Amino acid sequence: MPDRFQISRRNILIMPACLAVLGACSSEKSVLKLSGLTMGTSYSVIAIDHTGEAKEDQLKQAIEKALKQVDDHLSNWNPASEISGFNASRSLDPVSMSPALAEVMQAAQAIHQASDGQFDVTLGPLIQLWGFGSKSKQNKTPTDDAVNAALQASGQNRTLKVSGNTLKKQLPETEIYLAAIGKGYGVDVIARVIESFGIKDYMVEIGGDLYASGKNPDGQSWKIGVETPDAHDRTVEKIINLSNLGMATSGDYRNYFEKDGVRYSHILDARTGRPITHKTASVTVLTENAMLADAWATAMLVLGRERGLKIANKRDLAVLFIERGASSSHTKFKATPSARFSELQP
Repeated sequence: MPDRFQISRRNILIMPACLAVLGACSSEKSVLKLSGLTMGTSYSVIAIDHTGEAKEDQLKQAIEKALKQVDDHLSNWNPASEISGFNASRSLDPVSMSPALAEVMQAAQAIHQASDGQFDVTLGPLIQLWGFGSKSKQNKTPTDDAVNAALQASGQNRTLKVSGNTLKKQLPETEIYLAAIGKGYGVDVIARVIESFGIKDYMVEIGGDLYASGKNPDGQSWKIGVETPDAHDRTVEKIINLSNLGMATSGDYRNYFEKDGVRYSHILDARTGRPITHKTASVTVLTENAMLADAWATAMLVLGRERGLKIANKRDLAVLFIERGASSSHTKFKATPSARFSELQP
């Protein structure tokens, strides 16, 4: 993709229409570029200040203050965070959640119910067992007994109760992992900060999850490239025009291991406790905010194209499924959009 400023992240290429030197855009507006580290990955912001009044250092300070608050509530890697404290406790008494955690958990519960239970924030024991968590890395398959034991400690409906702003464990060992929804929420928090500065045209991205508002520096919709789901060839499968929508892509092709000729992805089926086996390799979701896009992208990848497409069309969700299929000479991919996705991206 020559002649474009590209920011590569997980499964996406963010391609504002201006050339690599953003100063080439109209001098009548100020294009602010901010970046930093958060949630074990990085964030990036491109914001267009049409008044020239916003101060880059003040905006960055406000963003990082807001992200610190997100980390204090939602981070599984911060031992002092709200969610880490909940995980460490063995109490079965209900606890009050902060507004941030309540917003995320209520969304997680709704998507869990709507996705046949395949979006599940309690799968930590299984993720660790398969070697895809923070505690261990391994390239071996666990025993059936170990998988069954981890399944007994998982299951959102069975082990956790979300009621309004209260959270209750049903089992003392229940733990919550928010990696599949937390980055999207962080994107939305940054978006709120940017809008508090009076800026309406911007793009925010954290680790591949993003929200794009208004227009890019050339007055067009933001251009986002979705990768072909091939770990060995970073090419663009589709370019999406995005405005006033969140977007997330989830794929099975970067975090996996192979054992005895079998490929094991980090995307786990909540019912079996094992990596998915269907042919869907990548899912992109467009929705009203990045938090929902983040969670639904994971859920739809677990569900796969056949079941996921039925749910997407029933709920009017914009989803693009990309499946792999082997040919005699190379791997080909097939893209299948939901009805709503086709409406948004004709």
